[in-house]
Amino acid sequence: MKTIISQFIDDFQERNLPSPVPRTQSFSEIKGKADVVIGMRRSGKTWFCFQKINELLEKNILRHQILYLNFEDERLLEFKVSNFQEILDVYYGKFPENKNRTCYFFLDELQRIDQWELFIRRLLDSENIQIFITGSSSKLLSTEIATSLRGRSLTTEIFPFSFQEFLRYHNLFADKPENFGSKTAAILRKAVKEYSQIGGFPEVQNIDPNIRIEILQSYIDTVLLKDVIERYRVNNITAIKHLVKTLMHSSGRKFSINKFYNTLKSMSIKCTKNNLYAYLDHLTDAFVFYRVPIHTRSEKARMVNPVKIYTIDTGLLNAMRFQNSSDYGQILENMVFMHLRRNNYQIEYFNTKKGFETDFFARHPITNKIKLIQVCWKLSDQKTFDREYRGLQNAMKELSISSGTVVTWDDEAQLNNNIHAIPIWKWLLE
Repeated sequence: MKTIISQFIDDFQERNLPSPVPRTQSFSEIKGKADVVIGMRRSGKTWFCFQKINELLEKNILRHQILYLNFEDERLLEFKVSNFQEILDVYYGKFPENKNRTCYFFLDELQRIDQWELFIRRLLDSENIQIFITGSSSKLLSTEIATSLRGRSLTTEIFPFSFQEFLRYHNLFADKPENFGSKTAAILRKAVKEYSQIGGFPEVQNIDPNIRIEILQSYIDTVLLKDVIERYRVNNITAIKHLVKTLMHSSGRKFSINKFYNTLKSMSIKCTKNNLYAYLDHLTDAFVFYRVPIHTRSEKARMVNPVKIYTIDTGLLNAMRFQNSSDYGQILENMVFMHLRRNNYQIEYFNTKKGFETDFFARHPITNKIKLIQVCWKLSDQKTFDREYRGLQNAMKELSISSGTVVTWDDEAQLNNNIHAIPIWKWLLE
């Protein structure tokens, strides 16, 4: 194994590193804590590490102060927990001077090795090494990291491209535009339409639509197989596939396990409610879906009211279902949700006493800033707009919040009662 590790180290020293599109997230880099990257498969965790390696080299950190190992390489299939010490033996054997320097270890797909956390804890306690770990959702979930490293880690969640990252990737705007003149607005309108269709997974950018759909569908197949079925030993494949299909069509809508259970029952598909709750947990743990509860102080009300479901990426949504004009509002609402989620907002929906609903009550846990947001495809649809406007106005009054936002596809207006309507192509850059 030492020979293989030595070859890995030498290969990395000679390797031409990729230059990925810069992501907006960043590592915390707190001494004594491991940086852990989590997120759905294919969202860009490994390339996020290469971004960090390039930043270190630009700061004149020597190449040999950096170690990168990918534990899914077939040459490391026989690697076991007892081989971890060999990494240090070989590395410091090649670069003994690094014993007196801070080194940077990037350990990709580390979760494949049982008891990996024991080695990481030892490194944190005994070596001058900043540790960066990535792993697929199948084993390296945030809840497990907290358990395995017992407070010795800081987690960064990587998502598919945000709209601003999408613009950067396609060489449209390196940074947020300073103004929104007619030319800039035209570019952004076209770009946001493409973004809503393609989504943000890095691999499927600039790819033929048919191939893109096939690739995105394969992501779901892989998550189902690796992160749910194999990991949790799920036997009822029919039920969980029906659940995924239903959740995809429920994006932006309320979802009830009880109702879904009855639907399966009417189709003569056997599955217990407890299993369905577990399947939903597994799918949200794998970062495919997100659950949004009702905003209330009553725990009983929170339990009784259904959650709303959102999907990690609109490209994934489009690949997994037939699209028609009635879906456009759902796609828009999903884009709004993911933008709030990327910016670490805690998100709930709100029902007023008069029965009106507001799509998003979003509070930032650090700044405590609160946003009330309603999603409406276009202001000219008077019936829909009146309903959304009343819901937002009533929510502002009941919650004593002074302002509200209506996110539209392409309309902008300053409405009454300190409510501002803003197009999605502008709002996503805030």
